[in-house]
Amino acid sequence: MNTSTTTTSPAITSLIPPYLTYCRQNKRLDPKTIKAYRIDLTQFAVAIPVTDINAITPDTIKSHIATLHQSYKPKTVKRKIASLKAFFSYLEENDIIPASPFLRIRTRFREPLQLPRTIPLSTIEKLLSTIYSYHRTAKTDYSRRSSLQAIAIIELLFATGIRISELCSIRTDDIDLTNTSLKINGKGKKERLLHIGNSACISALSNYRHEFEEEISASGLFFPISDQVARRMIRKYCSLADIEMHITPHMFRHTFATSLLEADVDIRYIQEFLGHSSISVTEIYTYVTLKKQREILSTAHPRTTMKING
Repeated sequence: MNTSTTTTSPAITSLIPPYLTYCRQNKRLDPKTIKAYRIDLTQFAVAIPVTDINAITPDTIKSHIATLHQSYKPKTVKRKIASLKAFFSYLEENDIIPASPFLRIRTRFREPLQLPRTIPLSTIEKLLSTIYSYHRTAKTDYSRRSSLQAIAIIELLFATGIRISELCSIRTDDIDLTNTSLKINGKGKKERLLHIGNSACISALSNYRHEFEEEISASGLFFPISDQVARRMIRKYCSLADIEMHITPHMFRHTFATSLLEADVDIRYIQEFLGHSSISVTEIYTYVTLKKQREILSTAHPRTTMKING
């Protein structure tokens, strides 16, 4: 009589929920990161031809990566691979699989350099001028208050280079307008202290706080809005200013960094302002300034207009 028993490997779909719970409770990952993990892992589970976790081989992974490259940009593929790597490492560490299939795969590939998109300073000037004018001539209380909020948000984004997510999480005790200081809770729960050096920004924030005191007190947040609301606000005033360029909140951060670099500010100071953990992340802005230098020297240098017979 055959007394041996066969065990079935767990299905990959059954392993995703407990892994996401582990990421949320043990690793304390951001909800957006967990959402990305769920999307990437579910996509993988649906796409591959096997269901049992132990049936997944390096060839399965390679085939999936090749498919991803056909549909997504390198940066997105890199993120999806990272999601899978972390998942299989977790399974290996918890003895659910004997070894991660990624151990025998080299997934290095070169990403094309994506330069940060900046906003011309003349465009920012036009945008702010339009909002200030709209605020001065507002015919309704709603228009006056909403334009004041837009002024405060855009002035602060441009003055400090903070992320829109950071702006929307500023608490009332994080900002000190008397001492012009701002505490930011950045990525990875890292705090940094910034100085708001622009008097126009300080004035706008003071006026905004006075006007929105009730909403600020009720929420505990200096800007009780979502990042989606801030994006719509910027689009609205760009339209009123006849600005065709698609401007996002993050582009103010890029413009802040690039402007300081062009003004010969040490890149390590800019790294601190932006809250980058590595100087290599900040160095992307040097490519932007070098590109600008090439444009200037190829169009504005007097030699380009000289007519000399060689």
